Amino acid sequence: MASKIDEILLTNSIISKKTSHKSATEWKSDFETNPLFLKLIFLKPKKASEKHSAILLFSIDDGKNLNFNNIVKKLNFKEARVANDDFLLENFALEKDSVSPFILSSIKNKEKLLVVVDPALLTAISVVFKLVSESVSHEITGADLKSYLANVEYEVLDFSGFAAATPSVAAVSTPPVKQVKQEKKVEETKTEESGKEVKIGIEVGKNEDFPLWYQQVVKKSEMLEYYDISGCYILRPWSYQWFGNQIEDLGVEDSYFPMFVSERALNLEKDHVEGFAPEVAWVTHAGTSKLAEPIAVRPTSETVMYPSYAKWIRSHRDLPLRLNQWCNVVRWEFKHPQPFLRTREFLWQEGHTAFATLEEADAEVHQILDLYRRVYEELLAVPVVKGKKSEKEKFAGGYYTTTVEGFIPTTGRAIQGATSHCLGQNFAKMFGISFEDEDKETRLVWQNSWGLTTRTIGVMIMVHGDDKGLVLPPRVAAVQVIVIPVGITAKTTDQERKSINEKADEVVGILKAAGIRVKSDNRVYTPGYKFNHWELKGVPLRFEVGPQDIAKNEVRAVRRDTNGKQQVSMVGLVNNTNSLLAQIQGDMFIKAKKERDEHLVRLESWDRFVEVLDKKNLVLVPWCEEIQCEDDVKDKSAKSANQSIDDKAPSMGAKTLCIPFEQPKENPLVPGVTKCFACGKNAKSYT
Repeated sequence: MASKIDEILLTNSIISKKTSHKSATEWKSDFETNPLFLKLIFLKPKKASEKHSAILLFSIDDGKNLNFNNIVKKLNFKEARVANDDFLLENFALEKDSVSPFILSSIKNKEKLLVVVDPALLTAISVVFKLVSESVSHEITGADLKSYLANVEYEVLDFSGFAAATPSVAAVSTPPVKQVKQEKKVEETKTEESGKEVKIGIEVGKNEDFPLWYQQVVKKSEMLEYYDISGCYILRPWSYQWFGNQIEDLGVEDSYFPMFVSERALNLEKDHVEGFAPEVAWVTHAGTSKLAEPIAVRPTSETVMYPSYAKWIRSHRDLPLRLNQWCNVVRWEFKHPQPFLRTREFLWQEGHTAFATLEEADAEVHQILDLYRRVYEELLAVPVVKGKKSEKEKFAGGYYTTTVEGFIPTTGRAIQGATSHCLGQNFAKMFGISFEDEDKETRLVWQNSWGLTTRTIGVMIMVHGDDKGLVLPPRVAAVQVIVIPVGITAKTTDQERKSINEKADEVVGILKAAGIRVKSDNRVYTPGYKFNHWELKGVPLRFEVGPQDIAKNEVRAVRRDTNGKQQVSMVGLVNNTNSLLAQIQGDMFIKAKKERDEHLVRLESWDRFVEVLDKKNLVLVPWCEEIQCEDDVKDKSAKSANQSIDDKAPSMGAKTLCIPFEQPKENPLVPGVTKCFACGKNAKSYT
């Protein structure tokens, strides 16, 4: 990348003074003069203008925070936050590590970028910048920068009047001084071999900038890596290793069907294809040759699998047919991908079953839904609500849809966890899936489909993660216990070092033999670096083994969820470890459920509906279950939110999550008496 910068500078007749730096973070102290350090900040407005979809600030990095919202208001935008990697890649074909002041020469869609420059940079004697991926800085003059920008449309704005007194919600802010010192200790650690500094850690608080926090956690914890196609991600072993083991016994057989579906098959079920039409990705060419018929990449597999079901099912003896497959699907039409939650390609388990009777199909729908509840609550320690989707929200072409719904306290938003659908006989009619019953009569089968996706990982991260990174429930953690040798200093003899490492290996051997997922970290890093590394990755329990612990025949245990510390005897080590892991699992669920319940508010009328929603709550209300009323609630709540003085009020309108199977027991709904909170008709349920 340095050569590319040199090439651009040369093209613009600019000569830079290059300085090599040993430290990735303290490089500014290498300058004896007082240059202005250039900091580029990409902002994504909450609502793009007709001309610009993003803002690029050429600001001075003087250690002060900027109030981004005040800046964008000055530029006639409502609100903005720091743009994430995915946004930059999708809209400008730009990777974060390659950002420099000279990207405007080759950036994609640069006309969509509003460039705003601090005037002090244009008159400075010395301006210094450095790419994230480089250890070399470039020093140019303000006149050089002004000359380069002469061919670019930009605005001038003095940022000195926009300093933030406190960290801005939308900003990537610098913590207070005491915290900065702690972060440097956490994030910058020299290896004993090379002395090279390594930077780890989450750089923004969960409550400070939730989208950026989430982006950093999933990447820095090594759960995924970004790909060069927006909305597609590389799942790394830390996310994939446990995901494939969640559903062990569905009572079905495994199978695999092709990922492609013909246009004819996809169009057989009208409601179904209309529901997915905007999301379907089509293959139209093979090399340079155009295909005779476009082929769709499956958005779901009903239309892929059911032609075969029609062949395989002939008699009541062929039923039930219960198949499950683990596969990838592609759903393309959305603008704001989010790792694990909204991705253009995702992995899932999808079950497709056929029965002779509706009663059998109904029973399985609820059996599977409860299995999904157990995945969330018993494995991921995430509380969910089981319920039925409204007619408007049910699966396209289905008979009815059941769901488990989670809640993210930081955003105040619910999230669909998994669904179990009864498809009825609609698909059987379209695909001709029938059987001869015991009375020799031909009948249509009753069908179900149900699925659990990699979304589970995203929900777990959002619910449990903290400012240090992931917090993994023990039952799904790829590594449940990390063992770290400590107390090794420059004065430690080779024999003492060997003794400590052998004791750590002994602990690993004992726990591994008992079936506990454990490993030791003998890398040549300081203990502090190792602590932070495994905290970032969310390992539930850390065992420290040092000279004092060995002398007492103990290990020091540190919990990831609470940071609680205690000594654990080597006598009964396995039982003590299992007890600690079980306690962590239970405590994580209790904490998450308490947070969820504190945000669940029951109302009986419209009066405070939008106000309560705006405070990051779920609302339980009596409802008539009519589609028109559901549409009216969405429109009315959107208008009320837009009129609110709170800029962060939801603008898309409220929608139903589900009709909970567990209805209120205290002051329950009275048929014919309890009225719908929105339209005043008789209520059928609390929703």
